[in-house]
Amino acid sequence: MRFSTLALSSLVACVMCVAADYPVQPVPFTDVRVTGGFWHDRQATNQKVTLPFALQQCEESGRVKNFDLAAEVMRRRAAGEARLQIKPPTIYPFDDTDVYKAIEGAAYVLSMERNATLETKLDDWIARVAAAQEPDGYLYTFRTMHPDSPGHKWTGVKRWELDHDLSHELYNAGHLYEAGVAYFQATGKRTLLDVCLKNAELLWRDFGDGTLRVAPGHQIVEMGLVKLYRVTNDERWLKLAQIFLDARGPGGKAYSQQHKLVVDQDEAVGHAVRANYMYAGMADIAALTGDQRYFDAITKIWENVASKKLYLTGGVGALARGEAYGADYELPHDGYNETCAAVALMMWNHRMFLLTGEAKYMDVFERTAFNGFLSGVALSGDRFFYPNPLSYDGAAKNNHGLAGRAPWFGCACCPPNLLRTLAALTGYFYAVKADSLYVNFYAESEGVVTVAGTKVKISQQTNYPWSGQITLKVSPEKPARFTVRVRIPSWVEGRPVPSDLYTYEPVAGSGWKLHGVQPGDRYQQEAGYYAVTREWKAGDSLRLELEMPVRRVRGNEHIAATRGQVAFERGPVVFCVEQIAGKPDLATLTAPEKVNAEFHQNLWGGVEVLKFGDVEAIPYFAWNNRGLNPMTVWVKQ
Repeated sequence: MRFSTLALSSLVACVMCVAADYPVQPVPFTDVRVTGGFWHDRQATNQKVTLPFALQQCEESGRVKNFDLAAEVMRRRAAGEARLQIKPPTIYPFDDTDVYKAIEGAAYVLSMERNATLETKLDDWIARVAAAQEPDGYLYTFRTMHPDSPGHKWTGVKRWELDHDLSHELYNAGHLYEAGVAYFQATGKRTLLDVCLKNAELLWRDFGDGTLRVAPGHQIVEMGLVKLYRVTNDERWLKLAQIFLDARGPGGKAYSQQHKLVVDQDEAVGHAVRANYMYAGMADIAALTGDQRYFDAITKIWENVASKKLYLTGGVGALARGEAYGADYELPHDGYNETCAAVALMMWNHRMFLLTGEAKYMDVFERTAFNGFLSGVALSGDRFFYPNPLSYDGAAKNNHGLAGRAPWFGCACCPPNLLRTLAALTGYFYAVKADSLYVNFYAESEGVVTVAGTKVKISQQTNYPWSGQITLKVSPEKPARFTVRVRIPSWVEGRPVPSDLYTYEPVAGSGWKLHGVQPGDRYQQEAGYYAVTREWKAGDSLRLELEMPVRRVRGNEHIAATRGQVAFERGPVVFCVEQIAGKPDLATLTAPEKVNAEFHQNLWGGVEVLKFGDVEAIPYFAWNNRGLNPMTVWVKQ
């Protein structure tokens, strides 16, 4: 299929009218550090356990070896073994991306703290990746190892011919670009970035004129190209990202969001990871081109998710078949909720916030982060969930053929995705727009931001999410007038999500207060933030008090699975009940009227638990850390 000359001209004209960027700019994760508490513990485990474990698994599983074998085939064929082929030793054509994501996560760790041993390992890996790149820039080990005939049924005979379906050639490229940019920014080394640019030049030659029209079967190349654009200022990469988005639809598979033009889509359908990556890529194009059509489309899709397709845990993608979004209100307790879908949902919601400055997107981000995302990794850091259901029978092999958390997977997209996201989590804490500083995420931390042209030190003292007491210290290097916008989480105002999909039962002791507002300050509540404007001086502070009663949650009556049932939350944390040694019997368990919260210092480093009678509910993210047991989030009334 071909673009018409007029359509291509319109596309180029649109892209050339580049808007500045997102109206709200994130504060880089390298400028913010967690200093204690909940997320400090999670990041420490991520760095000390998950990172070396993921690197080891990539080596032992043969994923790194794929690059060596691809290089060997090219070398030996060039030396005269014209018919040499090596059948790929790993399972999937996208196995290359696990190496790229591990490099990206390691690069984020290096950005915070240089480590010569780690850097040497990554330099070795990158050299092996570069050796597997074909002379014209093509990099896809499954074809290079087995070039004369398909080495896997998904790869196709020719380049790109099955990318709209399952070859994942462009998906691999997208993760490559994200890794290359991350490593360049962390170390200043161009070795992997140059591999990326050589590959991108090939994509430009093959796709840039619009003659070859391919809709990537698994999106992410769009976001990767935007990252290349940001580093190089080469507008070709931005144009390519839009070309790949606009190649979709009409009339293709809804599974991979090819059923309509992207600007005409209005509900979340198909494979949830693919979908959420695409919506995040559309947000990038909306911001960088100023094309309102993309923003309008993803706004409609987001409203569909938030009001009809979002689990209480912030997970999405209810159906195991196709790892897909279901119909409206189709939210069964055994829903699939792939960990990668949670990661992608966080990326998308953060971008929606950057486009609008509205806190509701960060409310969804927070819900996912504390629940449906974090549940994907064991507290030990070396066991993982691919799906994240809200009920489990204690025996089903629902985790890619395994019961309970697994050390790795044949399809291992989730572990390194968790790794890279946790490593860079502080990049979601703060954002700036002109003379406004947005405080989006609460954790014991310190950082440096620039607002209204002034460098400002900002720190948080808090035991969030177990306590709702947060002290913000705001210390500009010189007195300066600007606005601090403090996010008031929707849960503290009686709204679990920004829709009627879930509601809280009335409860005493809810509400919030903000202390530290001074006479003469301008202040107002808007878009989910409490905005305080003044001339800030070193040592100024605000103290936010968020009441955290235990809340009973009900699902919308349209959700068949939750009728006659309730769930429990405290703050941003969703709780569940595990049946250990036969108690309690989840089949007969009913929810009590009175539930008490207790902090258990000696359980998993300190967590809140809910007690009703002899029943104990634990944070959902911590389930299956005490063995293989039945579990449920929703309990009969």
